[in-house]
Amino acid sequence: MKIIIINGPNLNLLGSRNQNVYGDVSFDKFFLFLKEHYKSVNLSFYQSNIEGELIDKLQEVDCSYDYIILNGGGYTHSSVAIADCIEAINTPVIEVHISNIYARESFRRRSLFSSFCLGSIVGFGLDSYRLAVDYVINLRK
Repeated sequence: MKIIIINGPNLNLLGSRNQNVYGDVSFDKFFLFLKEHYKSVNLSFYQSNIEGELIDKLQEVDCSYDYIILNGGGYTHSSVAIADCIEAINTPVIEVHISNIYARESFRRRSLFSSFCLGSIVGFGLDSYRLAVDYVINLRK
């Protein structure tokens, strides 16, 4: 099974940015844990701070991966273009967020992506990604 994790803006700062909300572990370090923990899964990772690059990547990997795990960061609440892309591609997308977006500022409580995703996992820290991988593995059983 092939899964790609796509992270949006500012998620390259995990481990140093607002540790009370996002924790103190970098995504690179966490991704190494995921790869070690899920040796039977072909896991890839991509991060960009640029909306168009995220759209390009979603379109590029469509149909060449079994699932996409997407943390759109701040674009979750503002990017109609990424939402349109998720709707247009064939590969199922699982939306994840490290923090509970529904318990934060009012502008973060709306996801433009959710209605086009297989599901959403929010508020479990970096474990949100692990839970998404576990879910798709269990779908295949």
